Amino acid sequence: MGSSDLHDSPALNPAGGAYALIDCNNFYASCERVFNPRLEGVPVVVLSNNDGCVVARSAEAKAVGVKMGVPLFQIRDLVRSQGIRVFSSNYALYQDMSNRVMDILRKFSPEVETYSIDEAFISLKGTLGDLTALGVDIRHTIHRWTGLPVSVGIAATKALTKVAMHLAKTSPKVATGVLSLYQSPYVEQALARTDIGEVWGIGRQYETFLRMQGIKTALEFTRCKDAWIKEHMTVQGLRLAYELRGISCMSLEDIRPKKQTITHARSFGKALTDGGKMRESVAFYAARCAEKLRAEGMMARSVTVFVRTSPFAVEPCYSNARTLHLSVATDYTGDLIRHAWSCLERIYLPGLKYQKAGVMLSEFTPRASRQLSLFDEHIRERNYQMTRAMDRINQRYGRGVVGTAAEGIQQSWKAQATMKSAHYTTQWEDILKVGKETAKPGRKSGITTLI
Repeated sequence: MGSSDLHDSPALNPAGGAYALIDCNNFYASCERVFNPRLEGVPVVVLSNNDGCVVARSAEAKAVGVKMGVPLFQIRDLVRSQGIRVFSSNYALYQDMSNRVMDILRKFSPEVETYSIDEAFISLKGTLGDLTALGVDIRHTIHRWTGLPVSVGIAATKALTKVAMHLAKTSPKVATGVLSLYQSPYVEQALARTDIGEVWGIGRQYETFLRMQGIKTALEFTRCKDAWIKEHMTVQGLRLAYELRGISCMSLEDIRPKKQTITHARSFGKALTDGGKMRESVAFYAARCAEKLRAEGMMARSVTVFVRTSPFAVEPCYSNARTLHLSVATDYTGDLIRHAWSCLERIYLPGLKYQKAGVMLSEFTPRASRQLSLFDEHIRERNYQMTRAMDRINQRYGRGVVGTAAEGIQQSWKAQATMKSAHYTTQWEDILKVGKETAKPGRKSGITTLI
């Protein structure tokens, strides 16, 4: 890229307000460590559904060579030789711990954007005093109240907070785990140390393209001309460049955008050849989608079911899907199961070994603006109230306490989770007891039971 392509845009210029990005370090592995102190300093990995692939690693697991996404069977020898502790995903625990972190952040700022299960932006506009000290206070408070380690990045824009947070986690000079680039003389130095592939919003294709143009760091990207960025990366790329220059273009999203689709899909614990079991699984997935749909206050007019055999089997892989468009939108579990079964009947081929199935709902309309029916509105309202009562029972006493007969009782097709830790914060029987230590091993987790 020639010198004529260097930008003549505004220099790095922090805006008036500040943002902070809080990121939970190695979140899934850290959640496991909170309730099992014996895992401190030990390599820990968490697996995907059906105990398939590694989806989370502690720093120690990364250090011994565990790669993200690697199948468990490929690292069996490494697990044994390095003493790696392996856990099935415990999403109920992880989500509850995430909710606790977000509640803590609301004590520091009324404006919180939950970006993911382990990340959140908060607004520090109007905050007086030392922002680094505030970041340290946030970090210590979260650790004291939840046991989770976090890193904090502070800057004038959301994109720059990503840069600050990344350096806070990876730079040995940032011993506190908190880095503020707000009105800092070191912003350009931080951008120069940030690889273009680490920049928030730069995907793999753009990364490859920018490297071909000789742009290898975030700082080099900010020095490109506005017209060139807009031509090759659209207005979104230009907004990102301005963000990295310290000019805020992205506000906090206080209201979570409504979902466009709701999907529930899982691999089976073992290959299914029984049509009845397939119907049970599809009914279960449709029921979970219906529960999420009601929580969004929406009704669906489209139901899609998809199935797949193993792509690694000796037999040719079979994959298919069918969508049914409904004349009347619904959020009733019974209706959605019936429509999902209708889709399944059109794509199910007897004799195949199915590895995975799923249900997706789409074409949403708000329940509040639903089209009323003169003849069956009382039935629809009764069904809604019944399913909402089921939702409340399951939320209070645990998912699956109340369900439909169509979902089956044994559900032997469910994905394996043979190394799942206890539900320490969401089920009464799993709450740790404090008292005299005994030799009795704790349930599932291997923690010594305290009675």
